[in-house]
Amino acid sequence: MTQGKRRYPILILLLFGSSFLCGLSAQNKLDLHDKRVVILGDSITHRGTYVSFISYFLQKRNPDLDYNIISIGLGSETAAGTSEAEHPFPRPCIHSRLDHALEQTKPDIIFACYGMNDGIYHPLRMDRFLAYQSGIESLVAKVHASNAEVVLLTPPPFDADAKKSLAPPNATDFSYKAPFAQYNEVLRTYGKWIMLSKLSAARKIDLNTPLLEYKQERRKTDPQFFLTKDGIHPNEFGHLLMAKTILQACGFEIEGDIIEILEQATADPLFGKIDHRRQMRSKGWLEYIGYERGEVVKAESVHEIEIEAAERQKSIDKLRRL
Repeated sequence: MTQGKRRYPILILLLFGSSFLCGLSAQNKLDLHDKRVVILGDSITHRGTYVSFISYFLQKRNPDLDYNIISIGLGSETAAGTSEAEHPFPRPCIHSRLDHALEQTKPDIIFACYGMNDGIYHPLRMDRFLAYQSGIESLVAKVHASNAEVVLLTPPPFDADAKKSLAPPNATDFSYKAPFAQYNEVLRTYGKWIMLSKLSAARKIDLNTPLLEYKQERRKTDPQFFLTKDGIHPNEFGHLLMAKTILQACGFEIEGDIIEILEQATADPLFGKIDHRRQMRSKGWLEYIGYERGEVVKAESVHEIEIEAAERQKSIDKLRRL
């Protein structure tokens, strides 16, 4: 990865508030029908509930259209190649598997959600920030070279109030076990750079601001409300808000009370089928592409997985097209 010559100064980035970022909404619908959509990211995408919600709403509300979404998030991964000393193994970097992922999945559109791990839970520092920029720039360039479009997602919020172990004020080292208490300000800086940069993307979607604002609003009446149990990984409600934000930015409106939407979706047998298929297919593709996360994992084939996924999709189509 090489660092670009032009960088946006941090102080300029910090001048822009959430109202500016929220104003960068999609003008036209992003066509996902009959496209191979591949979603990259860290452990949040590895869990993948937001991907299941995206697929569910698209398929349920467009029963005559076909959607092909593969999520291959990898826990601990970064775009920057950074890793904290206390991490049990060097954090994997997307660039160690990106070329093979593009070659094997042959995507039409790539969604990429990185940043949560890239600051390695430390205060903001220029070398790490530049490494993140370089990693994202390289990712965008490689995706475009493969003749695919790219959608960039900012990291969702870090919630210090939900993290049981934070680094003390006088700490000189930090990690995912004991993060910097104001780490979300680092993530917001990373996200503002994505939103303000001249990176060529089909969409740039701010996840941090809407989730942060929703949490703050709910806590006015419910101080115990959280979108995450550990400060880092969104819970089911957080994943739904991520999916809703992404879909709306792509031109697909999800209207109604968000609490009722969650209850209805998770009670729908269609969601269960879509979620199970997504998990199976994600695991199969992740292992087929291969990765190193403390140990090397590489499957010989994804053929059987794709056969099973096709059979499960037939069952899903039968249910959604009643």
